[in-house]
Amino acid sequence: MRSGSKVGRFLRSLRSYTAFFLLMSFVITCCMMLFLTVMSRSMEIEFTESNIRTSAIVTFANVIFLSLLCTVIDAVRRMFMVERPVRRIVSGAEKIARGDFTARINPLCGVGSEGFDRIIDCFNRMAEELSGVETLRTDFIANVSHELKTPLSVICNYGTMLQGADVTDEQRIEYANAITAQSRRLADLITNILKLNRLENQQIYPSAKRYDLGEQLAECLLNFEDTWEKKSIDIETHIEEEVFVESDDELLSLVWNNLFSNAFKFTELGGVVSVTLKSDGDYATVRVSDTGCGISPEVGKHIFEKFYQGDTSHAAQGNGLGLALVKRVVDIVGGDISVESEVGKGSTFTVKIRRAADGEIQKTP
Repeated sequence: MRSGSKVGRFLRSLRSYTAFFLLMSFVITCCMMLFLTVMSRSMEIEFTESNIRTSAIVTFANVIFLSLLCTVIDAVRRMFMVERPVRRIVSGAEKIARGDFTARINPLCGVGSEGFDRIIDCFNRMAEELSGVETLRTDFIANVSHELKTPLSVICNYGTMLQGADVTDEQRIEYANAITAQSRRLADLITNILKLNRLENQQIYPSAKRYDLGEQLAECLLNFEDTWEKKSIDIETHIEEEVFVESDDELLSLVWNNLFSNAFKFTELGGVVSVTLKSDGDYATVRVSDTGCGISPEVGKHIFEKFYQGDTSHAAQGNGLGLALVKRVVDIVGGDISVESEVGKGSTFTVKIRRAADGEIQKTP
């Protein structure tokens, strides 16, 4: 790409030099021809000092005329090739400054517009990115407001009910448990927002160390033992031994905990959740599968977006930030994540992390 841009600049410079060369050759040739013509006529009539002075004045006047003509031509050139595109760019920039991120600049046509076309192309791409960021910001604020409002409303309602004089001890315990559950949901939401913000602003730097990935998966899975026992979910594990990775164990634990949490949340009573780990060349491949409700292809396209919840029936159990956190962490540690799903049959999330070579310490990008 760099060599191509250098060649392009060289060709543009060569064209400019050729244009100026032809222009100067034309002007000087015209002046010399005019001067020689006047001198030859003067010599035919009478070669006197007055005739020489007249020839010089006529030649100088024509030089002034040609200079004026070149000035007018240059002014017209600047009007169409410089001032017009500059006005377009300034007008677009003013719209962006006023908050109109739909502003776009139409490409120019004609000789000499190559440089401005590159600027316009960069401007349009910048405007498109700003438009996307503004949309994300607006959606983020709307979603955060909604997610904060729901548990706060529940807490306020139950708090009001607790103030009733005729509340029984059983009801008081029920209301207190509801308040506690919503408070935890609110705390989890704020914690996830802060984590996601720090990850996206690169305020969390991975601290890589070499460890057994299978052991970490088993430990994270055991944290959900109460959940799978309550829902009578069968657990299937196929974990290869001594699969080591060089990565940040705390960040990756976020990945496994969120994937396991989703698998158990969307799997009905008596379902199956399976966890598989195997070495695949230079990578360790982890698959987390469930027999839950599954997701449609349309939902799958947005599953890693912030606050996106494909199954609204389970909205009370989450805030739509878990998979966004997972995706960001996997990107930070240089891995890859994908999902395969079929409605009514379940989902399988596949995560690939680069393995640590035997006897070596590899730095994770």
